[in-house]
Amino acid sequence: QVQLVESGGGLVQAGGSLRLSCTASGSIYSIDAMGWYRQAPGKQREFVAVITSGGSINYADSVKGRFTISTRDNTKNAVYLQMNSLKPDDTAVYYCNARIRRTVLASRDYWGQGTQVTVSS
Repeated sequence: QVQLVESGGGLVQAGGSLRLSCTASGSIYSIDAMGWYRQAPGKQREFVAVITSGGSINYADSVKGRFTISTRDNTKNAVYLQMNSLKPDDTAVYYCNARIRRTVLASRDYWGQGTQVTVSS
């Protein structure tokens, strides 16, 4: 069993900051990558940012320069999303995603339960 637990969402005014956290636990052999997606009302879930076990990082164009993704150095089983200069368009449910290997043979994606981020204008 693998669990992803998120925290850190909330209500913030435009221009403010929030930091999301996500921790993976359970029967884990290794984690290939961890990242964040978001889904606004009436829209499809979209990619926000990802960090791989090798340290490669990618961001959606809409958040470049404002959001920063990082992991916990010692275990790398946690991922953080520092969100600065927030805009009302950033309002969404944010989901943690992790590509996890429970054995060396295969990996699959796991999802957190989602955390609401609301940015008021």
